[in-house]
Amino acid sequence: MIYWQIFLAFFIPGIIAYGGGPASIPLIEYEVVHRYEWLTRVEFGEALAFGNVLPGPIATKMAAYIGYEVGGIAGGIVALLATVVPSLLLMIALLSILYRYRDSVRVRRLTIIVKPAIAVMLTVMAYSFFENSFDQIGPVHTFFLGIISLLCIEKFKIHPGFILLAALIYGGFAFS
Repeated sequence: MIYWQIFLAFFIPGIIAYGGGPASIPLIEYEVVHRYEWLTRVEFGEALAFGNVLPGPIATKMAAYIGYEVGGIAGGIVALLATVVPSLLLMIALLSILYRYRDSVRVRRLTIIVKPAIAVMLTVMAYSFFENSFDQIGPVHTFFLGIISLLCIEKFKIHPGFILLAALIYGGFAFS
C-alpha cells in the first residue's frame, strides 16, 4: 500500500504541474507534508534546499529522496518513476500536436496565463518557509540570512549552493 501512496504522491503533481519542477514543488509539498504527513514542513524545506544544490531537475531529486525515506530503495524508484512517467507519456502522446501548434497564439496565451499562477504558488511556499524560519530561529537571524543571501546572489553572483553551505555553517555555530 505504501508504494501506491508514494506513486500517487508524485504522479499527481507530475500530471497537473505545468512548468516543470519548480511548479510541481508546492504540489509535492502538499502531498508529502499535508496529505500523507511523511515529512514536516521544516524537513521538506531542508530536503528542497539540499536538492537545489545538486545538479539536475529538482522534482526528480526530491522524489527519489522522499521515496527512499518513506519506502527504501523500492520507494525511491517508485517515486522517481511516478515523477518522470507523466511527462514522458504526455510528450509521446502529444508530440505531434505540440509540433503542429507550437507557434499558435492560443498556446502562447496559455503560457502567459499559467506563469502568474506558478509564481503565486512559489510565493506561498516561500512565505511558509519564512514563517517556519521565524518560529525556529527568530526574526533577527531570518532577516540577517535573507539579506546576506540576497546580496550574495544578486550583487556578487555567488552560486546558491555556496550560500546554502555558508548558512549551514552559520547555523551550526549560532545554534549549537
